[in-house]
Amino acid sequence: MLTLGVEEEYLLLDPATGTPVARAAQVRRAADLQPALADGEVQRELLQAQLEIATPVCHAPEEIGGHLRRMRHALGRAAAQDGCVLAACASAPFTDRLPVPVTDTVRYRSMHGDAPRLTDEQLICGMHVHLGIPDRSTGVTLLNALRPWLPLLVALAANSPLSQGADTGFASWRTVVFGRWAVSGMPPSFEDATDYDRRTRSLVENRLIPDTGQIYWHIRLSERYPTVEIRAMDVQLRADEAVLLAATVRALAARLLTPAAAGPSTAAIPPETLDAALWHSARHGCAAEVFDPLQGGLRPVRDAFATLVDFTAAAGEDGVQIGSGLERILREGNGAARQLGELRRGGREGLTGMIVDQTVAGGDRPR
Repeated sequence: MLTLGVEEEYLLLDPATGTPVARAAQVRRAADLQPALADGEVQRELLQAQLEIATPVCHAPEEIGGHLRRMRHALGRAAAQDGCVLAACASAPFTDRLPVPVTDTVRYRSMHGDAPRLTDEQLICGMHVHLGIPDRSTGVTLLNALRPWLPLLVALAANSPLSQGADTGFASWRTVVFGRWAVSGMPPSFEDATDYDRRTRSLVENRLIPDTGQIYWHIRLSERYPTVEIRAMDVQLRADEAVLLAATVRALAARLLTPAAAGPSTAAIPPETLDAALWHSARHGCAAEVFDPLQGGLRPVRDAFATLVDFTAAAGEDGVQIGSGLERILREGNGAARQLGELRRGGREGLTGMIVDQTVAGGDRPR
């Protein structure tokens, strides 16, 4: 079975206003004193109101869940000690007039110099799933095979409906914002690992991007680890939702790497169809029809989820977990739906409280 690792990005918010606060360095120092956090598990991000965590290599989704709950709870305590709160929302729902400063590194200063407005608007947070692979050839096989499933993953994971105090009209505004970078969005298909390496190196050699770290496709081969990295999903409000997504990605990958994957072909889906399906998922999330890669068109959300459950059923326990998790999403809504619902009910204060409660150990907010 493929190994798993998850990275999550978080925002630091003012508990009274819900706006981002530039306290990442201070919270990292406080996190260093948390015995539940190991060295290197909390990392800086592009803006000073963001932090990232990375789990160890895991062999089961339950391991991912244990690490995420541990790290969210401990990092939430560190944030509280510094007078702010940890928020697993994929876009900042409220902002001040002034932009959050960029983190003071050579790389991040260079990115801001190249694209200042775009960098200032990167108050967005994602969830990245790393799947261990035996070689880069297998990674490219997975990249190609997972592409048609990305719209469904984006719809399921949508958790960024708000920006600058307003409803954006998109369930995943993060997908739209992040798609403005030069090499981003739906990846192309590749013939093999040699083709992948040649084409990605060409982008750097032609000075179109400074390095391969700025390849922001929704799936890419990791340059640091023997993994394929799936980056399409918004960070999730609850840790159990992150576990569901990790299990879903691994179950899809396991099925796609077996002869049992034979059936309706997704290889012939035109790239423009996948691009449009991805935009549709970012726009509507789970509130409308969703692109079904096996049927090749839009279908009711429940039907598309049934396709996903059936396709991953051979993945054993992961498949069982996916079915129960999707039923909960259908009952309660994904993060985008719950954010909008809470904003209508409880206003700004209620929404900020809900985000923080659901971020830290499923509602156990540190005090």
